[in-house]
Amino acid sequence: MTDIERGVLSDADRRQFHVRLPFGIAKILVFIGLLIAGLGPMLWLLKAAISPTQDSIREPLALFPSGEVQWGNLATAWQQGHIGFYLGNTAIIAAGSAITSLVVCTSAGYVLSVLRPKWGPVLSAAILATLFVPSIVSLVPLYLTVLKLPVVHTNITNTFWAVWLPPAASAFHVLIVKRFFDGIPREYFEAARIDGAGPLRVFTSVVLPLSRPILGVVALLTIIGSWKDYLWPLLVLTNPDLQPVSVALPKIARVTELNIQMAGLFLALIIPVLLFLVFQRAFLRGVGMSGGIKA
Repeated sequence: MTDIERGVLSDADRRQFHVRLPFGIAKILVFIGLLIAGLGPMLWLLKAAISPTQDSIREPLALFPSGEVQWGNLATAWQQGHIGFYLGNTAIIAAGSAITSLVVCTSAGYVLSVLRPKWGPVLSAAILATLFVPSIVSLVPLYLTVLKLPVVHTNITNTFWAVWLPPAASAFHVLIVKRFFDGIPREYFEAARIDGAGPLRVFTSVVLPLSRPILGVVALLTIIGSWKDYLWPLLVLTNPDLQPVSVALPKIARVTELNIQMAGLFLALIIPVLLFLVFQRAFLRGVGMSGGIKA
């Protein structure tokens, strides 16, 4: 029997002009609304960045600069505010967070989904339970942990390890990776074991090559989350030479004009947006495949 998609309107109704016209108008209006909601703040920020300070104060909701367009504000923010230096720190923090997150999430997901120890369901339930704990509640215990790291008893504040390690233990990332691994056909693992592959070889030669979409999703989510994080780097990175751009921008705001501040904000914002636009196809494909792989 042929599957037929059912909706509020049938195909015959959609072909009628008096039905098709309002539906077309509604789609256009919704698209314009989404476009304004998504691009509006970024376009306003760009307008404020290239406008004189007085323009943003007198007419903050103006669509275009009333005076001369000052593209040099972007270069001034880059040089005087040392935005490039802080963006470099942010890139190091984001890359390290993505790597540690991938290592922890793939290892935990492999243990829970493929190796399946007896205590696996209990650990999965415990990981799921942590999603219901507000992140602000764990802030003080986490800070005390980095002040005196267990086992080695070392203070890792003012090192990149203090901002690399906490994002690695993301319960959400572990669960979506596990969910993806659950969908990989078990026959692949059995065939690898028959060929003499051990658990580590199955992990590196079978699971990881099949999991590139979800690994890209986890990496991108971690990078964007690390790029916009403010409170945790502010607490553990008191050395200005190690701080990311999110922590540096409020300090720059005290010594620069408003338009230079807006230019710095725009430069800090545009990079994660471009990353998402470049990798959006892989991101959406990975999210769509998070339910598993069909043989």
